[in-house]
Amino acid sequence: MTLPLYPFERIAKKAGARRISKEAVEELRDAVEEFGLEIAEKAVKISKHANRRTVMKNDVLFVVRKLE
Repeated sequence: MTLPLYPFERIAKKAGARRISKEAVEELRDAVEEFGLEIAEKAVKISKHANRRTVMKNDVLFVVRKLE
């Protein structure tokens, strides 16, 4: 699974970068994908623990708050 690069370039520019190398954009994308996958896996575990098949917004928020 690989997300497109352009949205991550926009994120970097929104954060203040004037220019960003392709390698830096790729690294940002990979880091976000890895972090997102970790959050999703934990949210799935929470929904299964609650005997649900659907991952809810609150499951994701719970995981994100725990990571802070």
